[in-house]
Amino acid sequence: MKLLIQLFIKTCVETANLTGMMIFVGFLLGMLRNYSLINFQRSLGNKAVMVTGFIGVPIHELSHGIAALLFGHRITAIKLLQKPDANGVMGYVEHSYDQNSIYEQIGNFFIGIAPIFGGIACMVALMYVSIPQTYNNFMNILMRNIHVETIDKSTVMGLAHSYLGLVKNIFSTGNFQNPYFYVFLFISICISSHISLSLADIRGASIGLTAIFFILFILNIFGLSKYIQEVNLIKYNILVTSFLVVAVIFSMITFLVSLFFVVVRRN
Repeated sequence: MKLLIQLFIKTCVETANLTGMMIFVGFLLGMLRNYSLINFQRSLGNKAVMVTGFIGVPIHELSHGIAALLFGHRITAIKLLQKPDANGVMGYVEHSYDQNSIYEQIGNFFIGIAPIFGGIACMVALMYVSIPQTYNNFMNILMRNIHVETIDKSTVMGLAHSYLGLVKNIFSTGNFQNPYFYVFLFISICISSHISLSLADIRGASIGLTAIFFILFILNIFGLSKYIQEVNLIKYNILVTSFLVVAVIFSMITFLVSLFFVVVRRN
């Protein structure tokens, strides 16, 4: 019994190492998204949701769809954009899968969180096209951080300092003089307004998370998880965090912009 409890705890830790940051950021983005949309609705009216949704929702749903196909799921219905229904749903992807396939079950987790990484990919691609100097700065940060092998106070401070530098670079004088920067900013706000996960996304992801936990538990029973080196887990988390930070930065910008409109409206 004691061994079983130890295996359970070990598996929980490993599952958290692999998925914890994505789950944490997913909830953070959800909170920022909810407050941002509330602020936009208060200041600009309900149509503001459709303005941001015109770009953000199709990217959100296409991310689900692409991930579903990658994990062998069958898409049964897809709606890239619609007027918000009674539950506020502006788009959806319905898909089916073989419940006997571990691969397809694990896929539920990645399908559920796909809009986060789909949104990030679009913003990074847009950064490359519209503000290439900022893109190069981001890639330099990514390349430096990928070589980190230990997590301590100095590492955390270094990461924070590098991303603070990225924010300063985004809002540099040179970018404000670049007309494409404003296109980038508008589209990024649209994407960030709809990058977070819905309740349906979270429910779907939880099915995949259970499958991931089960696989890790089996690996631990047979002692195979020892081949997952701690250094590689650190590098993996640094890499994942580096991309997730982009989503957090632009979701924070979106929230601040929405707050600005609320203040202007009140005055």
